[in-house]
Order: sequence, then C-alpha cells, then structure tokens
Amino acid sequence: MHLARFPRHRLFPAPTPLEKLGNLSRHLGGPEIWIKRDDCTVVASGGNKVRKLEFLAGEALAQGADTLVTQGAVQSNHVRQTVAVAARLGMRCVVLLEHRVETNDPMYLTSGNVLLDRLMGAEIEYRPGGIDMNAAAEAKGAELRAAGSRPYVIPGGGSNRVGALGYVACAQELMAQVDEMGLKIDRVVHATGSAGTQAGLVVGLEGCNAGVPVLGIGVRLPRPQQEANVHRLANEVAEYVGMRGGIAREAVVANCDYVGPGYGQPTEGMREAVSLLARLEGILLDPVYSGKGMAGLIDLIRTGKIDAGERVVFLHTGGSVGLFGYQGFFEQGFAA
Repeated sequence: MHLARFPRHRLFPAPTPLEKLGNLSRHLGGPEIWIKRDDCTVVASGGNKVRKLEFLAGEALAQGADTLVTQGAVQSNHVRQTVAVAARLGMRCVVLLEHRVETNDPMYLTSGNVLLDRLMGAEIEYRPGGIDMNAAAEAKGAELRAAGSRPYVIPGGGSNRVGALGYVACAQELMAQVDEMGLKIDRVVHATGSAGTQAGLVVGLEGCNAGVPVLGIGVRLPRPQQEANVHRLANEVAEYVGMRGGIAREAVVANCDYVGPGYGQPTEGMREAVSLLARLEGILLDPVYSGKGMAGLIDLIRTGKIDAGERVVFLHTGGSVGLFGYQGFFEQGFAA
C-alpha cells in the first residue's frame, strides 16, 4: 500500500520501540510477550492517537483549516493528543468532553488529561453522558464555520478512514521491525474502543499478507457491536487505500469480557495488570485502555486460551497520564 499518496504531517520519530517483556513472560510462565511502545510517540506524553493525527492533521492542513474540533470522555487521551497537535501547528482547538463516567471525584474531573488540556490551551465545553458526541462535534464545527473559522472536525478517537491510516502504517512498521529482528510473531493484542486502531492494524497486516491475527480487548461495547464497528471501518479503510476484496468478517476479532462495569470504570484485573507492568517492567499502562487490554491478555494466558509457546506482541496505546484521575482507586490497592 502506497500511503505517501495521502496528506500526512510527521509528528514523531518512527519506529516506536519493540521490546521484550522478559520479566512478565517469566512471571506468567509464557508465552513470550513483546510490547510495541506507542506510548513513545512523543507528543504530550504520547499515545496511539498521534499516529492517527499525522494523517488527520495532514488533511486538515491541506484543507486550510485553522481550528481542530474533537470530542471524548473527560479523561480522553485522544483529546489531550489532539490539543497538543493543534498547539504544535499553531491552530485553535475546541473540544467537547462527555461526562461518560458518572463520578464526582475531583481527581478524575480536574487532573490527568484534563489538566494537560487546559495547560495546552484547549477551549473546553462539557456535554452530558449518553448523547451522540460525534454529532455534537459536527454541530460545533458548523457553529464555528458560521462564525468565520475554518474548522476541521475529528471524530472520537480519531477513528475514521483517514485516522486509521496511522495504524495501517503501524502494521507495516511492525512487520519491518520483526522481519529485521528475525522474530516470527503469532498474534497482536491491544485495547479496542473507537475502532480505528484495530481497523488500521487489520487492514495493514492483511495488506502485507502477514498472516498475523489481531485480537482487540474491548473497553466499552459488547462484542457483536464492537466487531461490527471495527469490520465496517476496516472495509472503509481497505477501499480508501485500494485493497481489492475488502476485509473478511472473520479477520476482526474482539474479546469484550474485560470491560467490567462499563467504560472507564476500574476493575481488579486492570489494577493488577497496571501494577504488574509497573513493578516487573517499569512500564506505565493506563486505567481505561491499555490496562484493561493487558488484563485481558494476562487472563487469556492464565486460562490457556493463549498458548505458552506463542510469541505475542502487545500494542501499548499510551495514556498513563490518566492514572492520576484514578489515584483513589490505586491507593485503595496499596492499602489492601
């Protein structure tokens, strides 16, 4: 796939590191676990959305936009990265934050990503939980356009056919790394939410004829809905990049057994996963995405659903800034 055909604004040095988690692999008794460090994409503490924003910002600049508009939950990693990119590009950034997690915890409402959004100059508006936030962002874009601005509206998670190109590129990057290192990998595992990361990975790996399946660990929706969202977007991306034949339905697999009470609601499995990675590898996960993704991977290993003889790459999507919004939950664990 010839991704240079699409507008792109480079934001970080590639490739991101691919590291072996030797201590965690030994602790679990196999498989051999590697981690793709997309928490190292540099911009405002990094994360997977920076890859998407290379293509989204590229298109925004090509269209002459002067304002980025997007939306997410209060502790949204995507919003924080979008605000940072807007600052780097000298653009205005208007963000809508949804009260998706029902809480009055001042740490959740004011620290972590929210603090960084404010430091970087975001214009923040709040919305109640449960509404169509992408529609709200489009409405905000129309309002700004009517007032004379040139907004570029980015959907939640940067997850459309443009943003997903970032993970088509990541799949190509990963395969180049493992080939150079002489590593045969058996699967890629990551946290899946707004669908763009998984859709891009599936298209990129299918386009490379890599023969490497992708397992998304869901963080919000039930499995049928999550897989349908990813498959729909993957086909849009495949068509966009000119892949013939589309993406087979069976290429999209999500396990949504580790969501817990709901999106952004902490679980014991997440707490253990975050603690294990911190104490065994000195790597910080996040409480909403990568923490639950790793919790799923750990449980699937312990229950034998992932074989001890496999070599697995876990994609770290970043977001450790969000840990500060969950300080009380982790302090309860320290006390116990």
